[in-house]
Amino acid sequence: MQVSNVNDVKIYNLSYGKSLPEWLSDRKKRALQKKDVDVQRRIELIQDFDMPTVCTNLKVSRDGQYIIATGTYKPRVRCYDTYQLSLKFERCLDSEVVKFDILSEDYSKLLFLHSDRYVEFHSQHGFYYKMRIPKFGRDFSYHYPSCDVYFVGASSEVYRLNLEQGRFLNPLQTEASQINACDINPTHHLFAAGTVEGKVECWDPRIRSRVGILDSAIGSVTEDTEIEGLPSVSALKFSGPLHLAVGTSTGQVLVYDLRSNRPLIVKDHQYGLPIKSIQFHDPLELIISSDSRIIKMWNKDNGKVFTSIEPKANINDICLYPNSGMLFTGNEAPKMNVYYIPALGPAPRWCSFLDNLTEELEENPESTVYDDYKFVTKKDLDDLGLTHLIGTPMLRAYMHGYFIDIRLYNRVKAMVNPFAYEEYKREKIRQKIEEARAQRVQIKKLPKVNKDLALKLLEEEEEERPLKKKKQKKMPNILSDDRFKVMFENPDYQVDEQSEEFRLLNPLVSKVSEKRKKKLKAMEMLQAVEKEEEEEPEGKASDAESSESSDDEKGWVEEVRKQRKLIRQEERFKRQEREEEDRQAALKPQFYEIKAGEEFRSFQDAARKQKMMRKTLEDRLKVEEKLGTLNVSDTAVGSKQLTFQLKKSEQQKKRQEAEKQHKEERKKLRRSAGHLRSKQPARGRPFR
Repeated sequence: MQVSNVNDVKIYNLSYGKSLPEWLSDRKKRALQKKDVDVQRRIELIQDFDMPTVCTNLKVSRDGQYIIATGTYKPRVRCYDTYQLSLKFERCLDSEVVKFDILSEDYSKLLFLHSDRYVEFHSQHGFYYKMRIPKFGRDFSYHYPSCDVYFVGASSEVYRLNLEQGRFLNPLQTEASQINACDINPTHHLFAAGTVEGKVECWDPRIRSRVGILDSAIGSVTEDTEIEGLPSVSALKFSGPLHLAVGTSTGQVLVYDLRSNRPLIVKDHQYGLPIKSIQFHDPLELIISSDSRIIKMWNKDNGKVFTSIEPKANINDICLYPNSGMLFTGNEAPKMNVYYIPALGPAPRWCSFLDNLTEELEENPESTVYDDYKFVTKKDLDDLGLTHLIGTPMLRAYMHGYFIDIRLYNRVKAMVNPFAYEEYKREKIRQKIEEARAQRVQIKKLPKVNKDLALKLLEEEEEERPLKKKKQKKMPNILSDDRFKVMFENPDYQVDEQSEEFRLLNPLVSKVSEKRKKKLKAMEMLQAVEKEEEEEPEGKASDAESSESSDDEKGWVEEVRKQRKLIRQEERFKRQEREEEDRQAALKPQFYEIKAGEEFRSFQDAARKQKMMRKTLEDRLKVEEKLGTLNVSDTAVGSKQLTFQLKKSEQQKKRQEAEKQHKEERKKLRRSAGHLRSKQPARGRPFR
């Protein structure tokens, strides 16, 4: 039995293990069971639960007593009795079975659809009747109220065979070229046919007319899906009166509400393989869908994956035992797999011992160990030069790496690194030396930053250790706490013992620090000796701290006074140094830089300007009005009018004074010239 855990759901593979060939005699089988451990540990739930080559279809009778399976080669049908846990009968057929159904409560009425267009009826004793349909069939459904069998296949028509009258009725004409699957609703008996064009046609058997069409090909195309080709319908299954699940050839499962033409949810298997079978699990509201590679169980409301099963061989059909957690699969292999999932439901009544077995396994869980395989990552493969084996049977992909045969791994390892044994030997010697060192006296390694503080914390921890009670909660150590790791690594956090705050808060630090400094020097010497020599000298115990603790308490006040006197002396010395520096700076001449374009007059003008800038606008206006640079007057409207006179610069004043002086000189010249002209005698008056 193999146990797997997918998405926290345990799956028990009851068919796992070696299978014995049919041609062995009973004596040889018993001898193998005694010798081979794997054969002894296997669980053979139902005897001879296999096929010669391939199993194509599986079904359980409505009373739950019989499991009927069809397969090849040669084409045959086998019936297993669950009450006897063995094979009840086996019948060989003329051709392969495409689909079969159980028409009665038990195995007494069986209907087989063959690959050569024949329809074969079997009763309790064996073969009963055989007839042919016009086209090759792919699926059929039985309508219980009217005893009609609906056959679909490589034709646009749905052939109806009435078993009560024993004759064909008028077929139903569809719009499809071919039909792949069909199903009948068990509640209101609506007939649905899935076509190659990706449509689902729904017919009412009472009036023999079509009542609706669902286009599942368009509905299966979403943003996240990549579809190659036209999605045709490959599986159909009704659940209750309103829900219909449609499986497509591109690996999608669409869940419809018959009142809407849009799917409620679209689930993609991500493999691009046709959906083989769809089952509903009503207690947990799950849908069990399978393609040829994987079986997925997911919630029909939100599509969340419940669990999945991936057999080694390709899957042809699945069958869920009613009201239980047991699942049968027909594979492209002789063995038919039996899975038990306790999360889906209890074990069937005929194998109730499985519940006790699984409970015992859950109480004593065992870790999965692969003794014959080695797990390697892609980096390990690069180091070994085995990247060319990716994708071959030599490597089995698992999570973020691969499983490789341990024999191949050891052989390649020896070729790549021939000195691996020497390294292994050296590592073993180093481990032995470390174990011997651990038995000796351990030297405490202190950090590079705040060694005194670390030593103080270690001493306090050693003092408190014998006083702690056993039930008392252990407090975390600051040295081992990641939150305070930077304090012993970053030099910026170094404690300054010469600062005023530290000296006042720790008045006795001088004596204690001296002791710790001595201890630090001793530890450093021991570490140096350990590096040079293998053996460590024995240390001596010291009780100096305990003997002098009382003296430290008595001299605490005196030490505080001494520290304060020293601090005052240091402050007085610093103050004298600052005063001396200020005095020397005052004796030195000071120079000021004047901006370009400005004229220096005195420091008083600059002070006056700064004083004016500190005043309010109202005060500045009053001062300017007194100086005559501002004129305030009332207008006719009642508002105020301000007239400003810009201040003239020194150059403008000089220019104006020069112009004024020039004008005065010219006036003087004119006056003097006129005075001289008036003193000259008149020669005659001009003629008018």
